[in-house]
This record gives sequence, C-alpha cells and structure tokens, in this order.
Amino acid sequence: MSSPLFGGVRTPLFTDLYELTMAAAYHANGITGRATFEAFVRALPERRNFLVACGLEELLDALHDWRFCADDIEYLRSLGQFRDDFLAHLADLRFTGDIRAVAEGEVVFEGEPIVEISAPIIEAQLIETLVLNLIGSRTMQASKAVRVALACQGRAFVDFSARRDHGVDAALGAARASAIAGAAATSLVEAGRRYGLHLSGTMAHAYVMAFDDERDAFRSFARTFPGNAVLLLDTWDTVAGAHHVVEVARELRAEGITIDGVRLDSGDLAVLSQKVREILDAGGCSDVRIFASGDLDEYRIDAFVRGGARIDGFGVGTRMGTSEDAPSLGVVYKLVEDEHGPKLKLAEGKATLPGRKQLHRRDGFDVISLAGEDVDGRALLHPVIESGRRMHESEPIETSAQRCGAAVAALPARLRRFGQAEPPYEVRVSAGLHALGDELTAAHRG
Repeated sequence: MSSPLFGGVRTPLFTDLYELTMAAAYHANGITGRATFEAFVRALPERRNFLVACGLEELLDALHDWRFCADDIEYLRSLGQFRDDFLAHLADLRFTGDIRAVAEGEVVFEGEPIVEISAPIIEAQLIETLVLNLIGSRTMQASKAVRVALACQGRAFVDFSARRDHGVDAALGAARASAIAGAAATSLVEAGRRYGLHLSGTMAHAYVMAFDDERDAFRSFARTFPGNAVLLLDTWDTVAGAHHVVEVARELRAEGITIDGVRLDSGDLAVLSQKVREILDAGGCSDVRIFASGDLDEYRIDAFVRGGARIDGFGVGTRMGTSEDAPSLGVVYKLVEDEHGPKLKLAEGKATLPGRKQLHRRDGFDVISLAGEDVDGRALLHPVIESGRRMHESEPIETSAQRCGAAVAALPARLRRFGQAEPPYEVRVSAGLHALGDELTAAHRG
C-alpha cells in the first residue's frame, strides 16, 4: 500500500536525506524527547517591505495522513543505510505534535516565527522540508500577488499563471495564494474545482484565426456564451478589432446577446486602451469592459493606473505566479527548544533566538517575545494542531482574503509602496527574550 499523495508526491518521502539520517541517529542514541522548531524568513527579499503568510492549510492537509507505508519502507530499506529497528519505528510513525501558526493572509516580517512545530524530535525533524516548501513557496506567491492587488487600486485581476508556473502543484498553489491576496478569479479550472475559486477565461488567438473574418469569430463566440463573452482584439489589428466588436454588438442586441468585455494582449496597452475605449463609447458600447494581459506585473499595472489607462481589469500570469523579481524566500527551520531547555544558534549572520515564542502586533511595530511573557499587543501565533489533531475546520479562502485585505490596509503607507521603505517596519525583541539570548550566548562562549 502506498502512502497518501499530496501534490503528486508521498508526503513522508518529501524530506531531505539528512533529515532521515539525523532521525536514524536520534533513534539509535535514544534521543526521542520533544523538540520545538520554528519556520521564519531570515531576511526580506529586495523591494519587499512585508510578506503575506500563506501555505498553512496545505501543510495541515499534508500532515493529516502523514505516515510511512509499506512501499516507502521498502524503498528506504533498499538504500542500505538504515537499520531494521529504525525502519520499524518509521512504519508506526504518525504526526502527534502541536503546531502554532500565524493565520493565512496575515502580514509578517523578517525574523518573525510563521509556524512553530513542537513534537517528538524525529517527527519534527522529518517534516522540515515539507514545512519549508509549502510555507516558503506559498508565502512567496501570496506576497507577490498582493503587490499586484495594490497596483490595481480596486480594479479586478485574475490569475493567468498556470501555464508558466514551475510545476502543476505550483500552479495550484499560485491560484490559491492569489485568491488570498485578492485575485477575483483564476483561469485554472482544477483550482476552481479544488478550492471553490471563481473561474475566468476569454479566448485565444487560435479561435479567431479559425475564421476568415474576425467578425464571424466574435459572433459565434458571443452566441455560444451570451452575456459573458470577452473578445480578444489583437489577432490582426487591435483598433480594427474594436470597430468589429461595435458592429457585432449592434447586430447581436436584436438577439438579446450582450458582449461583456474585450481583451488587449499586445502593443502599447495604455495607448490602445484609450483608443478602444473611445471606439466602444462612440459605438454605444460603453458597458463593454476592457481587460489587459501580456507580461504584466505590479510595476506595469501601477504605471497604467497612474497614467490614466482605460483598463478595467488585468490578467496577470508568469511574473506573478513565479514571483519573477523575488522567486524564492530565505525561509528556515530552526530548533529553538528541546527537552533540556531553550536552544540558540550563534553562527555568524545566521544566529537564532532561543525558546518558544509569541509574536505580538502593536500600533506600528511588532514584538517577538517568549511564550507566556507578559507583553502588550495582539498575539499572532495560534494553536492549529494539538496532539496531531486539527483544532478547527479548514478556513474558507474568503476569510483569509478578508484578513489579508485588512492587514495590508492597516500597514503604514510607506510599506505599501513598491520602493524600499524608509524606515522599514520595526520588529522588536522583548526584554525576556533578549535576556535569555544573552544568558545562553554567554554560556556557549564562556
């Protein structure tokens, strides 16, 4: 029997080999006590002033049936590295730990714990790569998508990224992350089915090219999808295409058919949007919306909006789904406590803060404290799994999206701009956490 699939892979084997070798060594030496690890982003990417936490729901789903099945054990045995008693231990293993996490859609900053895992050390160690992959990649995608949302200034945008995302699972994750960040819809049908997202699609140039006359293509498509047809204008000539839309729209009104919108996909989109708007309005099609697509990101959209382009919505693909200008996050997974007490790392440039923590949001700054320390502010780390069991039902994406919108709106205006914010958002360390760090540092260097 095979272990459960998640994202097309077996979750227990979605681990780096060194996690298995450490687990085997822990087992061989009787190191089985509880340990606490936390995942955080060491530093914000260039041109990012904040991040949007994402990926938690996928992580919880992945851990629900996390177990090594017979096929997994046999594969590990074939490697010739692991003793039979360790493999027998893996065969009985389930995730029995506790998880606290920042809710999806909440904004976070560098150094702040996003997810905390407390579990028997072998369990906690073996899920490291899974945690980092899901939290890091989805937070990256949501953080890029929310920048697109900011650039749109209330205009709708749609996730068009699936065909260029880095894998099937990445495309599904991008659709979900974009929805949390404020996307109105996705073009990816499986994401619509899986996550209950709105779907949006128009037509490709191939459909228009299948007809000798562009107007015939427009007529047939509008008759097939009366009331929600969006027609692609730039197959041959965008301005001529706009005139053809006016002509076809007049014909089809007698049949009770309306055209919802047109899409621009090439050329000088700002200039063309002005020309197309004038043609549509003059032809009695002022209710036909204009959408734009084609290598868009927050920077181009921001320029269009600020420049007065007559664009009502955007289809955003490659540069959003892959977070082209910041395609990875320096998310790390570090031991902060075990059965013997708090732990810290002192490596140059990679030092960590010890102990289980809480993250507090104050008016204009955050405070990282020790768990249980008396600190004012709204606590952001909340229990989501206890003793291996989820504490709540899966949260609707709409709830996460509302949280994201409120969190971003509450940020100082300088952080919502696309340049480097000065000063950056302040993240403080509490007195208790600072004192513990100094104590352990002195002990290690003494």
